Amino acid sequence: MSASPAIEAGTVSAREAAASVVDPEIRVITIDELGILRAVEEDSTTGRITVTITPTYTGCPAMDVIRADIRRALAVAGHLDAEVRTVYSPPWSTDWISEGGRAKLAAAGIAPPAAVPAAGVVPLTLAVRCPQCGSPETEQVSRFGSTACKALWRCRSCSEPFDHLKAL
Repeated sequence: MSASPAIEAGTVSAREAAASVVDPEIRVITIDELGILRAVEEDSTTGRITVTITPTYTGCPAMDVIRADIRRALAVAGHLDAEVRTVYSPPWSTDWISEGGRAKLAAAGIAPPAAVPAAGVVPLTLAVRCPQCGSPETEQVSRFGSTACKALWRCRSCSEPFDHLKAL
């Protein structure tokens, strides 16, 4: 991970440092925008930073890299005493992706998931809009894309393949 100039200068809070970490599998979005970053707390007595994260799914292979990148970002920002805690409850949801994160995914050619409807409603994806041309004329090619949390789709209009982040 390369630190931003503000982090290099040691002028950012622990929250800002942790929030700036880029997801190692989807390099266009931060862990904060993706909703993985749950909390950043500082013990006022010891100065110890505790960062709480939730994986997108329990078998996510990127979690070790994310934890290391968080520790590195905190250290560069001057927060040397840090713990990164992983919690699984409540489970991560695609609803936690920020609007800015959804826009970044689409701009990078990854179709963001639709918002999950109200409790009791079962979502059914009939079509995913192509992030290249916007057409709803798309088809799923494979239930798994470049990572397990994405599916591979193809646009029938522009013929471009694209990943779709699965809704959870």
